[in-house]
Amino acid sequence: MWMRGGTSKGGYFLKDDLPADTAARDALLLRIMGSPDPRQIDGMGGADPLTSKVAVVGKSAREGVDVDYLFLQVFVDQAIVTDAQNCGNILAGIGPFAIERGLVAAQDGETKVTIFMENTGQIAVATVCTPGGKVTYAGDARIDGVPGSHAPVPLEFRDTAGSSCGALLPTGNAFDEVNGVRVTLIDNGMPCVVMKAQDVGVTGYESREELDNAADLKARIEAIRLAVGERMNLGDVREKSVPKMMLVAPPREGGAVTVRSFIPHRAHASVGVLGAVSVATACLIEGSPAAEVASIPEGRRKTLSVEHPTGEMTCVMELDEAGQVKTAALLRTARKLMDGEVF
Repeated sequence: MWMRGGTSKGGYFLKDDLPADTAARDALLLRIMGSPDPRQIDGMGGADPLTSKVAVVGKSAREGVDVDYLFLQVFVDQAIVTDAQNCGNILAGIGPFAIERGLVAAQDGETKVTIFMENTGQIAVATVCTPGGKVTYAGDARIDGVPGSHAPVPLEFRDTAGSSCGALLPTGNAFDEVNGVRVTLIDNGMPCVVMKAQDVGVTGYESREELDNAADLKARIEAIRLAVGERMNLGDVREKSVPKMMLVAPPREGGAVTVRSFIPHRAHASVGVLGAVSVATACLIEGSPAAEVASIPEGRRKTLSVEHPTGEMTCVMELDEAGQVKTAALLRTARKLMDGEVF
């Protein structure tokens, strides 16, 4: 099934429909996507990392969990399939897909689907609109980066801190200095390096195209990325798609913060779901570069609008009594695009 999940798009497969051998599975997925080729002309990929994604879904044997979800990023112009990261956008389609494929029984009205994210060992709960016991994709929810309106798919993330790095702040610091730049190394569902845009010579309000054409900027932040891999417990990240690089600036549209995201070598058209969660969390850490530019509301329940090149993404953060992030929820939408056979 080909689906749009959030601001990404890709193939959703039942685990049993793919080869059990990892090498055979990856070879098949490269062929399906048409990689490696910058246009992916001989496959289903859309010549962009955001449309060259795969979800592998199966019934879960874990207590209290409905389905297991493995995310795979299929590189566009390299013969690489990686499970090194999660994807919170593709996650938005997992609940509807699981119901459509009969892995979860639909309720009348709405159906909660509890999802184990295999990449990071974390759990998310998706709420899917199922009037009359059937999935609907029609509704009034709008998310930036996607035209029109659709049925809402709220996603609640549980225990995401340290998903890949072993701790929310793998170095234990609100900030570290790397190559003369103050950065926060953080992982609240997605390993990210968060720094002020002005500290690397840009405003933070540039378009995706401007950033993609800024060779000096990209070289500078890539040098920082390579320098922090070991510190983030990610090892040598030269061939990895994490950590993501986040440039933050004061909000302009009434939100909490503005972000420009690199994923990691191309500028993101918007911002990844779990990347937004990690950035929003960084804004709540006293002394961090993000906290210095962010506008934070009062109260233990904070709604933080993360502004990005094509709009905003709203994160709802629930804090515990110690001021630590307890849960993070986001509003996403999804749509079934095609159901059939791919060759």
